[in-house]
Amino acid sequence: MSIEGVQEEIVGEFEILGDDRESTIFYIMELGGNLEEFPESERKDENIIKGCQSKVWLTAEENDGKIHYLADSNTDITKGLISLLIRVLNHRKPEEIIHAELNFIDRIGMGNIIGSQRSNGLASMIKQMKLYAIAFQTKLNA
Repeated sequence: MSIEGVQEEIVGEFEILGDDRESTIFYIMELGGNLEEFPESERKDENIIKGCQSKVWLTAEENDGKIHYLADSNTDITKGLISLLIRVLNHRKPEEIIHAELNFIDRIGMGNIIGSQRSNGLASMIKQMKLYAIAFQTKLNA
């Protein structure tokens, strides 16, 4: 499924919840449970995303020209947020990730749901994921 298709799917899921902020937050936290197991050995400072209020660990590796992300967080809501980003961007070519317009965030009103501190952290997560994509793109083109 395309990046746009996955975003449409996410928007549809959040529309079902309507304006129920409590259910929306619970759903985001529940989504964090879908993350792949994050290796204990990767819980090191160099894998922490700077700019997040919570601790968020992110790693990426390239396989067959596509990027595979692994992430975890020490808080459930942040874990849910990174799981949404991984759902949209995982197993994509670096070029797709670099040029991805992540419109689902605004479309589901994420800023109103999570507040400004977490919105800044979400922006940092996106930035780090795109930086990994740029690094892999550069390596693949070398």
